[in-house]
Amino acid sequence: MIGNARCPALPSLLRGNRQACVKSKGEILLRIQSGKARNLVATAMGNMLEFYDFTVYAAFSTFLSAACFPAGNPRLALLLSTVIFGIGFLARPLGAIVMGAYADHHGRRRALTLTIWLMALGSLMIGLLPGYATIGLAAPIMLSVARLIQGFSAGGEMGSATAFLVEAAARERIGLAASWQIATQHLGTIISGLCGILLGLSMSSTQIAGWGWRLPFILGAIIVPVGAWIRRNLDETLAPDQVRQGMIKNVRHVFMRMPGRIALCMLLVAGATISQYFFLYGTIFAIHDLRFPAAFAISVNIALGLTGCPFALLGGYLSDRYDPYIVTLAARAMLCGLFLPAFVFLLSHPSPLVFTLVLMLLMSLHALASGACMRILPDLFPMNVRTLGTGLSYSLGVTIFGGTAQTIFTLLIDRTGNRLSWIYFVTGMLVVSSSSLVFLRRIARHDRQRNSAGDAAGA
Repeated sequence: MIGNARCPALPSLLRGNRQACVKSKGEILLRIQSGKARNLVATAMGNMLEFYDFTVYAAFSTFLSAACFPAGNPRLALLLSTVIFGIGFLARPLGAIVMGAYADHHGRRRALTLTIWLMALGSLMIGLLPGYATIGLAAPIMLSVARLIQGFSAGGEMGSATAFLVEAAARERIGLAASWQIATQHLGTIISGLCGILLGLSMSSTQIAGWGWRLPFILGAIIVPVGAWIRRNLDETLAPDQVRQGMIKNVRHVFMRMPGRIALCMLLVAGATISQYFFLYGTIFAIHDLRFPAAFAISVNIALGLTGCPFALLGGYLSDRYDPYIVTLAARAMLCGLFLPAFVFLLSHPSPLVFTLVLMLLMSLHALASGACMRILPDLFPMNVRTLGTGLSYSLGVTIFGGTAQTIFTLLIDRTGNRLSWIYFVTGMLVVSSSSLVFLRRIARHDRQRNSAGDAAGA
């Protein structure tokens, strides 16, 4: 149960941080309720900027590959660029562990402020990075370092933001609040798409390839201080009596007592993250395989963001009114059934309009499932390790499966020559991932029964 802290003065525990069994919790509750709109906006804005900075790399990877690697083999340069994109994921679990333990001990607000500054640093490094023609091999090395910083930040951001959103929400709106985690990622995608359109309209292809691709990264770094300032004024949702042990003990507790839970959550995230990077890779696929103009392919991010944002919130809304496990499974089942026929139709009618409509249709189901899924993850971890548990399981899933997705997509198409080969991989992984819902639902039910028994005993 979310917010399942023990309190002998209150046998019936409320979700999130709405416990009022001690004075400190009551004060926190009043602050959160009085400023809940401000809290939501602050978290959403910061999270949007975080994931704009992280995903804009994928949108401009074609130009990065040309700038940071030797000329002569565009396909190899693109492959190396996607490998470095994956390197950023290696730091995600470390960021989830360090920043998650920090947030569970020192508070969500401090962690959220720190992660957004780290993301700004990584983006600024990429935006100002000299190319291969200037510094040689140092260019891809420095690019890798910047991606590692971004990955560390993103790993800490996810758990901290999700924990804050669910703890600051009313009991009947926990799913809707958690789904803002996904919705704001799509808002970040919209911004990156707008950057692509503006660059395409204001610059020539030569200018974009030469220096224009740097502007989105520099812009992300410049905007971050605004988000950081807003986050400093968040209401803290972690009650003092929830800080029960040190950061090291929290990490040991999660690894020793919850390994099965972490593994299942990681598998659940695997399907979502591979599907998400299917859409990000769509830009690369449209440019290199369908031969669409780069400006159009990048602008498709806007259509996907405009589709994903409301459907993610719809998934969260439905998860508050129905079983979130059923909502997630139903949306994923429909997505699996549509992947292959939708792309067969696209390849037989390879027009920009068909490409956009196909991806928007698939995105609506993917976002619906992801929004509902965010109701599930934080519910599986108690408040004193919620940031660590949620962030770690999410980051491991994203690192292992999302971090390798674009490289696998590129290799499958390149080695097989079959432009549907990566679609088979996405569909198969989504089916395997969804099997975790059965076991996680049993764990959640067991937790509720155990908490109810504990409450009855405490009464």
